[in-house]
Amino acid sequence: MYLVESKGGAIACMLLALFFLGSWPAILTLLERRGRLPQHTYLDYTITNLLAAILIAFTFGQIHKGTPEAPNFLEQLSQENFPSVMFAMVGGIVLSLGNLATQYAWAFVGLSVTEVMTASITVVIGTTLNYFLDGKINKAEILFPGVGCFLIAVCLGSGVHASNAADNRAKLNELPKTNEVEAGNELISFNGAFTSKGGLKDVENGNHFEEKAKAGSADFLVQLENRRAIKVFGKSTLIGLGITFFAGFCFSLFSPAFNLATNDQWHTLKEGVPHLSVYTAFFYFSVSCFFIALILNISFLYRPLLNLPKTTFKAYLNDWNGRGWAFLAGLLCGFGNGLQFMGGQAAGYAAADAVQCVSWVIVNSSIYIYIYMQALPLVSTFWGILFFGEYRKSSKRTYVLLAGMLFMFIVAVGVLMASAGHRK
Repeated sequence: MYLVESKGGAIACMLLALFFLGSWPAILTLLERRGRLPQHTYLDYTITNLLAAILIAFTFGQIHKGTPEAPNFLEQLSQENFPSVMFAMVGGIVLSLGNLATQYAWAFVGLSVTEVMTASITVVIGTTLNYFLDGKINKAEILFPGVGCFLIAVCLGSGVHASNAADNRAKLNELPKTNEVEAGNELISFNGAFTSKGGLKDVENGNHFEEKAKAGSADFLVQLENRRAIKVFGKSTLIGLGITFFAGFCFSLFSPAFNLATNDQWHTLKEGVPHLSVYTAFFYFSVSCFFIALILNISFLYRPLLNLPKTTFKAYLNDWNGRGWAFLAGLLCGFGNGLQFMGGQAAGYAAADAVQCVSWVIVNSSIYIYIYMQALPLVSTFWGILFFGEYRKSSKRTYVLLAGMLFMFIVAVGVLMASAGHRK
């Protein structure tokens, strides 16, 4: 199997992981904003997500001849490593729950704030757990002040969401009283124009009849609400924040679970049984991720959340609008997670949680070479603000809170990088 040991290999893994993991949320957000049901999108996404794990296992997991201490992927499938397999599968379950929750959080909180808040919660909880699992190889006097900075970023993110929600309410209140802004109705009107729910004809290409309003305007908000799948008008601000915190909590558990699966810090394996390779662990991880997503989303077809319309499995099979994009998102997420774990194998997982924050390589116990890159949340912020028009025409208070959140996140990333230690 292929082991990431060189600086070049580790840098390549981190850079690709950053690009892949920073891009797939924008694709799912785009599909939801164009009216595709999240249940349909997630079922497509989870198929190619599993396919990516299988491809990684049968390629990188089979490169070179295995040894008794480091067997190849296929050799490990028949070994007595059930405890480690269970840890990997638990990691897959919590990751799938987190990803599923964020799909709804993006609609309520926005892509930018959701990613920063969930990443910060992940680091606060996950990094603390991994610090002890990794034998305290990270510098505690630097690591935990960084964790505190992430906590501040979470608080500021909550403030951004509340302030932006107030801004949107103020914009909508300025619309003429004759206008109708009722999510879920067959027709809504604004500025004398009517837009039907059937106006969107092609989710894949985004063709629709309505004239596009300027991003950030009240008309834009009404158009978006009328077109999107998840209706947010009239919903409590706490709904979005609650979903976001739940997603962050789930994300914070998947990295420690994967760490236990590959390093067996609790000594659950029998003597002489080798640890799971990252490829074997990632395979089991993705299988459980796939099945929990399959079960939940098929049930959501018939019992949807948040007043979404009911659908059927047959309707899902016939829904090809946007399917190609959903497949692409699953591949990006699958390969991104695989590359993240391949890079994390070469260093402490506590700092490897920062694959969502920065690309870095540990050279030895005293020298660190790192390349500061756009973080996963910062990439998502780029997509959210520049592509989706989030926070356009917002108040100064919202902009100050947004800038403060991003600043504290970047500071926290730098502090976390400084705490990195060498895995022996």
